[in-house]
Amino acid sequence: MNKDFPRVIKLLRRERGFTQKEAADRLGVAQALLSHYENGKRECGLDFLVSVADLYGVSVDYILGRTNSRTGTVVASEELPESTVSESYEGSLAGAGTLLRKKLITNSIEIIFSLLMKTKNSKLAKAAGSYLVTAVYRVYRMVYSAGGQNDEDGFSVPAEDVSGLCLAKMSMDDMRSRAAKAEGTADEQITASRIEQDYPKQSAALFSVVTNAERELRKFL
Repeated sequence: MNKDFPRVIKLLRRERGFTQKEAADRLGVAQALLSHYENGKRECGLDFLVSVADLYGVSVDYILGRTNSRTGTVVASEELPESTVSESYEGSLAGAGTLLRKKLITNSIEIIFSLLMKTKNSKLAKAAGSYLVTAVYRVYRMVYSAGGQNDEDGFSVPAEDVSGLCLAKMSMDDMRSRAAKAEGTADEQITASRIEQDYPKQSAALFSVVTNAERELRKFL
């Protein structure tokens, strides 16, 4: 049974403001059956899957959790906005993959900081910014130390301590972000459809990052 389907159809119904009975009526099924679908007790047929996609205006891939893009958009490197850093990956499959990941991450971070400004929550913005700074620093140290040929004396944090300290710092920032109560209120609730509307060129990158990250994280569940 698809694990994402019950969660997504329940989310879509709630976002639209439908009661379970209203949604069932619009989908042409009994409320009890819809309840079974939403609770993961029954598997639906193809016709119902298509009906859900039509009712909420989303793709079947989104309903099945294969992508976090509601339109089912598949992101391509050439479609994402460019950064100011020039690259030369000609003839390198590994380089091409790195370029795509770079665009996915940079475009996603643009959206994240835009959303942080909209929250008007300075404590959340500070915690999130600090978390990202530490993450960037840690990745830089990973790349710097990978070949074993670069001088580590340029850093004040020893190489043997950097991993643990970064994890501890990021954990603290994570706790601070969760402790940051509603200091400010966003003008709009954050939803996937709103993100696609406000960031039409970059939203596919963020949804791709979310989809790939959750696919990897679920392996540890």
